[in-house]
Amino acid sequence: MVQLVDKIAQELALKSHQVANTVQLLFDEECTIPFVARYRKEMTGSLDEVALRNIRDRYAYLEDLETTKAKYLKVVEAHCKEKPELKGKWEELQQKFQNCQTKQELEDLYLPFKPKRRTKATIAKEKGLEPLLEKIIAAASSLTNLEELAKEFITPENSDAAPTLRVNSTAEALTGAADIYSERFAEDAQNRAIARKISEDTGQLISKKIETSEEPATDQAPKGRAGGKSKKKSDASKYENYFDYAESIKTAVSHRIMAVRRGEAEKILKVSIVVDSEKILDELKSQGLENSHTDAVRGFLSGAIESAYKRLISPSIETELRLKLKSLAEQEAIKVFSENLENLLLLPPIPGKTVLGIDPGLRTGSKLAIVDDTGKLLANDTIYPDPGYKENDKTEKARRIVGKFIEQHKVQYIAIGNGTGSREIGRLVTSVLKSKDAFRGIKKLVVNEAGASVYSTDDIAREEFPDLDATIRSAVSIARRLQDPLAELVKIDPRSIGVGQYQHDVNPTRLNKSLAEVVESCVNKVGVNVNTASYSLLSYVSGIGKSLAKSIVKDRDSQGKFQDREALSRVSGFGPKAFEQAAGFLRVPDSTNPLDNSAVHPERYSLVEDMVKSQSKPIQEVVGNTAMVEGIPLEQFVSDSVGMPTLKDITSELLKPGRDPREDGTRLIFSDDISELEDLEVGMSLPGTVTNVTAFGAFVDIGVHQDGLVHISELSDTFVDDPAKVVSVGEVIKARVLDVDMKRRRISLSLKSPALNGQGGQGNPRNNSQKGRPAQGKMSQNTKRGPLKPRSGGRKHKAKEEKTHTVEDLMAKFNRR
Repeated sequence: MVQLVDKIAQELALKSHQVANTVQLLFDEECTIPFVARYRKEMTGSLDEVALRNIRDRYAYLEDLETTKAKYLKVVEAHCKEKPELKGKWEELQQKFQNCQTKQELEDLYLPFKPKRRTKATIAKEKGLEPLLEKIIAAASSLTNLEELAKEFITPENSDAAPTLRVNSTAEALTGAADIYSERFAEDAQNRAIARKISEDTGQLISKKIETSEEPATDQAPKGRAGGKSKKKSDASKYENYFDYAESIKTAVSHRIMAVRRGEAEKILKVSIVVDSEKILDELKSQGLENSHTDAVRGFLSGAIESAYKRLISPSIETELRLKLKSLAEQEAIKVFSENLENLLLLPPIPGKTVLGIDPGLRTGSKLAIVDDTGKLLANDTIYPDPGYKENDKTEKARRIVGKFIEQHKVQYIAIGNGTGSREIGRLVTSVLKSKDAFRGIKKLVVNEAGASVYSTDDIAREEFPDLDATIRSAVSIARRLQDPLAELVKIDPRSIGVGQYQHDVNPTRLNKSLAEVVESCVNKVGVNVNTASYSLLSYVSGIGKSLAKSIVKDRDSQGKFQDREALSRVSGFGPKAFEQAAGFLRVPDSTNPLDNSAVHPERYSLVEDMVKSQSKPIQEVVGNTAMVEGIPLEQFVSDSVGMPTLKDITSELLKPGRDPREDGTRLIFSDDISELEDLEVGMSLPGTVTNVTAFGAFVDIGVHQDGLVHISELSDTFVDDPAKVVSVGEVIKARVLDVDMKRRRISLSLKSPALNGQGGQGNPRNNSQKGRPAQGKMSQNTKRGPLKPRSGGRKHKAKEEKTHTVEDLMAKFNRR
């Protein structure tokens, strides 16, 4: 372990004790990362969650590498004992295996000993041709006639050898010997390393259009997609940029790699990696050929080396490179998804308000649901205004129902889902709010409804509202998202929230793990009210899984609210370890002890009591009193187990116990003056909400049913290499319209200073952004909505299949026909 710890410390530029303590806490004591980051700062040197995860992942990799080494060495040792030619090489091989730094190096070294299927080389060995190869190599400096040497390996006519084991000619004998040499050469770790290095340096990712993809559609559609001719053509058109594409594998970016892989999977693109084969062969031949070799031997070995490369090394290396590209692309896609998800989950809540949630619909009606300040459903209904929102009895009746709901339940906020009909229902609500002076202070906002239909048909929604129609459950979810985005969104599979790309193209295990960690981090950063949280929210608290979360809710329902943190011990299965990991993240607002509604861990309560005594006041008077808290002499309370980082955390909590770390922020409310694509003009500056951040730019909702794209080149006056460094999901910005393509329904936006776009003016729109401050606009265009016209039918409320988003999928949002 010591060697691994020192290695990781050096790689990550950390101190050895930081790594050693982190490994001990995570692997030996089975602590969670949120717990260690918050409550074990003295042991880790205040490492954050990112650093802790890096240590965890690297240690797991190296530990697995060492385990695999030990397993492989047992096999190699057995080979060395059994095969005469390997005797005396055990110590040398053992040292080589121990020196391996990566799993790839280890696999290369183990390849000759790896059990394999019957190959050309094994067949040649069965025919007894390995001695012929050894004789050729032994006489390489003098042998001029290989055929003469091979004659003695031809099977005699009177031999009783099986037909498959007979050698019928000198050509067959020499071919067999070459096959053995080719396999031996291809399995040499050094040779593979040479081929791999040159392939990585010179490799080009190539994609070409498969011409047959534009032929009449076949009866069989691509798996998981709709059939038919138009669909086939539509799919092909998304990949036009890759019909004749070539890029160095060293510079190929994530979204392009994933795009060509998708095109290949859909039988639209032919994808390959082309390398400098001539250079590789030259290097390999320099390894296998010597100046002293005769021309006959050189010709024999040269041909065998070419065969080794073309048959064995090249296909293997290409597979490796493609998998490596895929892995790196997945890593980047998951990183972008995770960052977007974190920004979305940490949008500030609007707590303590009665909210009317509206799930918009046209022909099937818009569903209304009112929830009180605790998220409890008070009432629901469905309105059926005219599908075209013409002034008639239907529309007037819908207005009366909305107005009555607002009056009866004293609604303070109205949350409208961003689905089809959102703009239309928004205008209807606006007309209601303008109809009475009493309604003037009510705020109307658009809420991202991605995943609402998934939630509405999920078990958790059915358990909560068994008698409600799925469409009403969606309206409830929309209302609650305004009150507390985090508490509501944790009920939904993160992949359905729609702030990423390629959900179906990346490794599902890696994606799920990363997204789950993001949710866990956000939940524990905010803290959870143990007396109001759903079991889905509780399940993400450090040390609590789904089973224990359900037990907590069951106990709460049967025994009543928890009066303090200590009362959690009454829950079945909530043992000392779970309490240690979870207690600091659970809040009990009504407890007589104010620390129970703070992030102060119960293990530090006695320390806090000693700190408070220094002010000669009860803790209730010290909490929230800036002068008293700042008057605590922290230096006096430093000990071997408690350092200044923990003491500063405690004083922060004493100043503002129960503080929600999500900053207060305003929500963006769109103007009704700009509501359609036709209302936009080039040069117009509009407020907007960042709905998705990708590798090539950011999508922004400016309130016209259609997200605009700010290309990476238009994000800032200065060079941007990563859009996530400039904007984040949920951020409110002011963007300028560069272009409106009415035919393809695309909007191009810019955050650059107007002067840099040749439009005059001064100042940078980025100066007007509210980085990290939320906008309750459409957080993401997660699905294609089709033409901008009333639907002939209402939305079917069933769990929608998750959409996978390539760059082409996202750009297709601007090409709705």
